[in-house]
Amino acid sequence: MHIQAATDQAFIAGAKLAMKDRQPIDITLANDAHGAFVWGVLDRLLDEPRLVFRSITASGFGGMEAAVLAYGLALGGRRGARTALTNFWRRVSHASMSVAVTANPLRSILEQSIDIAELHKDSCQLKLNILASNARTDTVTIFSGDQLSIDAILAGATVPFLFPAVEIDGDPYWGEGDFSALPPVQPIEAGHWLVVSGKPSGCMTPCAAYRPAANAVNSASVLFDSHHRTSAALFTRPWTDWGELTDMRDRGRQRAEDWLLADHPSLSESSFVDSKNRYV
Repeated sequence: MHIQAATDQAFIAGAKLAMKDRQPIDITLANDAHGAFVWGVLDRLLDEPRLVFRSITASGFGGMEAAVLAYGLALGGRRGARTALTNFWRRVSHASMSVAVTANPLRSILEQSIDIAELHKDSCQLKLNILASNARTDTVTIFSGDQLSIDAILAGATVPFLFPAVEIDGDPYWGEGDFSALPPVQPIEAGHWLVVSGKPSGCMTPCAAYRPAANAVNSASVLFDSHHRTSAALFTRPWTDWGELTDMRDRGRQRAEDWLLADHPSLSESSFVDSKNRYV
């Protein structure tokens, strides 16, 4: 995948603000959150130059989106991240319309969307934590840093029993990572903690054990899709319509907008990007 390293005016303008105005954010993507809704939330947050992405912990399909976001940020800033996410979802839509129902196109999509070597470089400042479960023991493993690989990200996105587990270092892994099995994270700098979930109660309890330390969090919020429907996992249907995906993306953008206006009005007031009419 190629992302043109263009000058990101919003990012530069945000960088000129005083350091005290920076708002670090740690994001948790629950495995029940619909991917296109997550896309919209991330896309809207990228509009805020004072909002600094510090870490993303993801379980399920959200791990792929987190990796694409980190890759896009490393290569092209915020504009690169938005482009990378859009290209990723176009590949998802195309693949789901053309692939056999029993096939798993996720590896091909991921390999076309990111260069894993870029995520290992120091220039990739967004810390990724990808969760996957050992298919034999149900033990949750966090893949981060040098442990990040195409296989690890793919394992986290693999639906148990629907697709074969992914072998990593001789052990089989797949998704459905349980956040309650993880220790609390200990970020150095205070910031916001945002959980993106599929439904109101979907992540409140299990994610509680994997929150930033209390003295390092200014606020904690859960965003969920009010139109969440219990349905089969991605790619169990023979097609995923682009219009349907962008509708879910727009719901995610609006939900993030509502959160910003309600909890962080100063952020939205300082946004240098006009988020209206950006998509055709």
